[in-house]
Amino acid sequence: MQISVTFRHIDPSPPLRTYTEEKISRIKKYLKEPIDAHVVLKVEKFRHIAEATIDAGGLRLNATEEMEDMYAAIDMLTDTLEGQAKKSKERSNRYKGGNHSKRLGAPGEFVRTQPPQDEEEARIIRSEQVFAKPMDLDEAVMQLNLSNGEFIVFNNRNTNRINVLYRRKDGNYGLIETIS
Repeated sequence: MQISVTFRHIDPSPPLRTYTEEKISRIKKYLKEPIDAHVVLKVEKFRHIAEATIDAGGLRLNATEEMEDMYAAIDMLTDTLEGQAKKSKERSNRYKGGNHSKRLGAPGEFVRTQPPQDEEEARIIRSEQVFAKPMDLDEAVMQLNLSNGEFIVFNNRNTNRINVLYRRKDGNYGLIETIS
């Protein structure tokens, strides 16, 4: 994490620079590398102002805080940036699906079970016909969460192929895609 601290209308002091760098480095755990942070500490009349811009993996966070004390302004600035970083991380995991390979399982990651001991005894117990409604993957995840079922069969709008989305025992999802 690259942190640069600029002082305007205030004497640059090593303790203030160190304090700022320690506080801003707390945000690193919520962001993807490479992270560049630029902090400006300035005094205008009786106001102590701390401004920061953080660029991390295509994400930009901006915040400005002003207080009567510079250390308090840095603390407020860090809290604001940390809140933005948490919110952004949650939003990307929720709406963009986070990392699909972790969430849905990578293709071909299905566990193979052993066939029954006596092949002759294996038979179809129940047969069911389902309508494959056209929907996106995110919509299918939402529909599966709303239902009590273990799986949902749907026609993927993006690929125009039949897919099966199922709930795994570990709480994640599995996706079966047909190939023609």
